[in-house]
This record gives sequence, structure tokens and C-alpha cells, in this order.
Amino acid sequence: MKKTFDCVAMKHQGAEKVQAMLAGMTLDEQVAYWERRGKEVRKRQATLRAHRK
Repeated sequence: MKKTFDCVAMKHQGAEKVQAMLAGMTLDEQVAYWERRGKEVRKRQATLRAHRK
């Protein structure tokens, strides 16, 4: 059976992109990045939940 999608490879690629983005940031900048991204995810989740009802 031929794989058309590799979940583990996709996860690794995503982790590499995040690591590259964070590479030049200070610890405070990294914390701010994750706080901002967390807010964005919670907002997106709330929007999706609202549309499911």
C-alpha cells in the first residue's frame, strides 16, 4: 500500500518551521509569540464551535 500522506513527516516539517521562526527571538519574544498564537487558536476554536450549532 502506497502512502499518500505522512502525518509524522508533516508534524516534523511544522516543528522545523516553528523552530526557524523562534531561532532569533529572545525568551520574552518567544513567550509573547506563544501567547499570541494561543489567543488566535482559542478565537478560531470559538468561531468553529459557534458555526457547528
